[in-house]
Amino acid sequence: MASETVSAEEVHPATELTELEFSIFGFISRPRTEVYEAVADPALLSKYFTTGGAEGRLETGATVMWDFADFPGAFPVEVLEADGETKIVIRWVGDAAATVAAEHTDVIFEFHTESERTKVVISERAWRLNEAGAQGAFGNCMGWTGMLAAMKAWLEYGINLREGFYR
Repeated sequence: MASETVSAEEVHPATELTELEFSIFGFISRPRTEVYEAVADPALLSKYFTTGGAEGRLETGATVMWDFADFPGAFPVEVLEADGETKIVIRWVGDAAATVAAEHTDVIFEFHTESERTKVVISERAWRLNEAGAQGAFGNCMGWTGMLAAMKAWLEYGINLREGFYR
């Protein structure tokens, strides 16, 4: 029997990479509506994520303010979509050297019921294919992973993981 050599290109055809993006996910043992509200409601979000506070509910068309102890100064977050149950899409400011689209990135939160838990998927896109884009994407990937872990700890156990973490 003769064997054929198959190239990686034949197995996985290359597609041109035009921007950096990432997705993270985790499971929270709470109903989807409770998990959705923990992101959409500024009072709840401020308990475990926005260490400097959040102002304004995440509703389609709104611009809200988020503040973090580790990133001085509040900044605007534009809400592109919030369906009240399964999806929130926000846009926030990024560094022009790091972002593809006019100094911002888009973040998608998806909430899926799986058994008696909620799967949360957070995706962010629009990072340039350069060093600044890679640093921005990796930094925000770390930030969203921390947010998801903090949300789980707070919703399931009442523990604030971010308290004192960044200052």
